[in-house]
Amino acid sequence: MATFLYRIGRWAFRRRRRVLGLWLGVLVLAGLAAALAPAAEEEDLSMPGTESQKAFDLLDERFPESNSQGAEARLVFRAPDGQRVTAMEHKAAVEDTIGSLDGGDQVASTTDPYETGAVSEDGTIAYSTITYTADAVDLTEPTKSALEDAASQARDAGLTVEIGGSALESEEAPGGTTEIIGVAVAALVLILALGSLVAAGLSLLTAFVGVAIAFGLVSALAVPLGLTSTVAILALMLGLAVGIDYALFITSRFRDELAQGSQPEEAAGRAVGTAGSAVVFAGATVIIALVGLGVVGIPELTKMGLGGAGAVALAVLVALTLVPALFGFFGRRILSRAVRKATRPGSGRPHPEPTAAGRPGLGTRWARFVLRRPVPVLMIAGLGLGAVALPALSLELGLPGDESKSVETTQRRAYDLLSEGFGPGFNGPLTVVVDTSASTDTQATTDQVVETLRGVDGVASVGDPVLNQTKDTAVLTAVPQTAPNSGETKDLVHAIRGAVSDVEADTGAGVLVTGKTALNIDISEAMSDALIPYLTVVIGLAVLLLMVVFRSVLVPVKAALGFLLSVGAAFGVLVAVFQWGWAADLVGIEQTGPVMSLMPILIIGIVFGLAMDYEVFLLTRMREAYVHGASPGEAIVNGFRHSGRVVAAAAIIMVSVFAGFIGMSNPTIQTMGVGLAAAVAFDAFVVRMAIVPAVLALLGHRAWWLPRILNRVLPNVDIEGEKLSRRVPDSATEPDTAVTPLAVGRHQR
Repeated sequence: MATFLYRIGRWAFRRRRRVLGLWLGVLVLAGLAAALAPAAEEEDLSMPGTESQKAFDLLDERFPESNSQGAEARLVFRAPDGQRVTAMEHKAAVEDTIGSLDGGDQVASTTDPYETGAVSEDGTIAYSTITYTADAVDLTEPTKSALEDAASQARDAGLTVEIGGSALESEEAPGGTTEIIGVAVAALVLILALGSLVAAGLSLLTAFVGVAIAFGLVSALAVPLGLTSTVAILALMLGLAVGIDYALFITSRFRDELAQGSQPEEAAGRAVGTAGSAVVFAGATVIIALVGLGVVGIPELTKMGLGGAGAVALAVLVALTLVPALFGFFGRRILSRAVRKATRPGSGRPHPEPTAAGRPGLGTRWARFVLRRPVPVLMIAGLGLGAVALPALSLELGLPGDESKSVETTQRRAYDLLSEGFGPGFNGPLTVVVDTSASTDTQATTDQVVETLRGVDGVASVGDPVLNQTKDTAVLTAVPQTAPNSGETKDLVHAIRGAVSDVEADTGAGVLVTGKTALNIDISEAMSDALIPYLTVVIGLAVLLLMVVFRSVLVPVKAALGFLLSVGAAFGVLVAVFQWGWAADLVGIEQTGPVMSLMPILIIGIVFGLAMDYEVFLLTRMREAYVHGASPGEAIVNGFRHSGRVVAAAAIIMVSVFAGFIGMSNPTIQTMGVGLAAAVAFDAFVVRMAIVPAVLALLGHRAWWLPRILNRVLPNVDIEGEKLSRRVPDSATEPDTAVTPLAVGRHQR
């Protein structure tokens, strides 16, 4: 592996203009494809195999006319205090408002609340439903403006008017203020860590190229593959974070090689051969974790995983080819000015980077501190993460709706008005589908289902059944007494499914409970059921991969256990912020509620891959020193001396990038930003910087033990670049890792 990548690095360095031209060409093509591609529709979340999804599929089959409906809006009217919306002047204002929309462009139909009974019992609140011929993403600005103008017209008449439904929903677009701040922080960290504007700019530039290509490809493939804006934003988020990190690791190694006296081309080859090997395996763990999301069985989650994996794969390719190509353009200018003055290129003598007054760096001092006190460090770090993870025991899952939006939005205010006027369950009605194709008496079966529903505790009302054209399917609407995301509504769904099973047995009919609320409940339960299989597959594959990389049994196991601590602490933060409301104002959360049901398994997949990134980058240098004759303790110090500062900088960059997405209004992206930023911070600074060296110090030589049978079976990928050390002059190697062949052989046996 190292030799192959070494050749790639030197080739890219020599053919830098060709490599740069190829990547710029790909960038232009991806941009053109994205610009010419039609806008994608935001697909509803689905979960094949669940009862609610089976009911939706049955509705599509038996009620095909419903598929032609587009976006929907609800105009919610409220009379002034002490007055009724049924008063003559208010009724006239409502009817004039609705009439102004009739026959409008893209308007399919409108309803009159006074004819449909859409007026609250106390007569203070009413609503009208407006159905459009196009989906929300295809509604034109004049159509949306007409809806908002109609609401303003009613407000001028003295009514309170809010707009709910999907008509005003817009696709979330990246590029807000918080994302820009995150990138700015990343740039500042790069400058401080590398001490060179050229080196920092190179890492940012290459990351932007990879991200732009990934984002363009996702946008171009959005329609044929059904990719949503969430997939594009996740690809942007991950591609930017790992792209900067991967470029940083290879650039840092290139600088080390230059400072040790290597010629620029040789330094580029060795940087890609060693740090590039770590990038390949780190990227592979991220890709495994993301592709593994497909085992859950949710199409949207699978697409998010594949989109993110594609962005990571592009980041790896850019780091292995474009980064060394740019080394050829900038050469020694990538070094800081102080190092350029202190070193002489081409002298063949090693020139370690100077430190202030010869004092060891912070990474070295920290590693030595942990080696002296491994047990206290391990206990404090482990117990601290355990305490942060405690709120995760109260984790509740759900899918966000209008209730999770800011009270500043008209959708949220419409939701609140409907809850006030028609009960908390009105915003989350249950749809009951009765398949009577196998029943002898359709009417009697439907009536029996209605009576059964009305007899279930927690059902506020049951609407009249609607039959399809062939009279073999009926649809009922049951309104719960409780809010959509409440535990009582979840219990009600299970109670209804249990109650109608007797009807199914008596009549032979099929009765299915669906609707957004039921689907949310089914997805949340499916997430819980899929968690253990997913962890087994992903962690198992990653442990095997790390076993190949480090040729050790205990190091991969330790890496996986450390990850569980960091992700548990991240879940604790999600519960504390989104359910309990701690520090919610800081991240713009105005309404607490359940954590989005997709988040646990999505965060596990992403964070596991990123956690293994830091494990690979930090322990590669330790393993490299160990196989070259260093003692276990010296290997730990060597790893922190060379990689500690770079890993810390990479973690700060990744946290900044993820935190930059917290300000977006999309609840999925917002929750993801908080969870990923917290998880990366815990994993990098507590697990990898404290727990890992403490455990390695306690294990000693046992940390690098591999049974003989596995030593013979597992391939030797040479991630430490040992073969490279044999093919370059000793003067080009680092003095603290250069040892005799006898010492190398002693550790490899």
